[in-house]
Amino acid sequence: MAWQIDNAHSAVQFTVRHMMISNVRGMFDKFEGTVDLDENNPENTTVHVVIDTASINTRQEQRDNHLRSGDFFDAENYPQMVFESTRVERTGEDTAKLHGNLTIRNITKPVVLDVEYVGQAKSPWGTTSAGFNASAKINRKDWDLTWNQGLETGGVLVGDDIKINIELELVKQESAQAASAGA
Repeated sequence: MAWQIDNAHSAVQFTVRHMMISNVRGMFDKFEGTVDLDENNPENTTVHVVIDTASINTRQEQRDNHLRSGDFFDAENYPQMVFESTRVERTGEDTAKLHGNLTIRNITKPVVLDVEYVGQAKSPWGTTSAGFNASAKINRKDWDLTWNQGLETGGVLVGDDIKINIELELVKQESAQAASAGA
């Protein structure tokens, strides 16, 4: 069944090491996607998400502008990054590994997200929502995001490993709800 990401109740966030001593956290403010969720056979679920690279937000305008530049996302030439699932591997009653391809700057690499199903609820407006959390760790250099600066004390300004944390609230599409009501 088709489910839409509820952006007002979802977040695509990341963490990266800064100067080898602290973490910088950020998020993407604009993203959209659909999930074709097979509740009876979760292994048949498919996910498609598009993230607006220019919507990066680390709460520091100068850094965000640098991240949008050709040194990193090159948002002018590559305005989107895309995740497309390839398979779901159940690991428990409410957990799975979501395998897929992540495309950044026209480079596509496989990624595996650890996913937790949080549950479902009916809203006061009659819609059905489902909650999921997902996380992964990727190396930014796999997508040629290699800009860095050495530090006088040793090490580098920006870490290679990016921790991804996603919290999604999905809303079942009305046409899917109507079809299931007739069943």
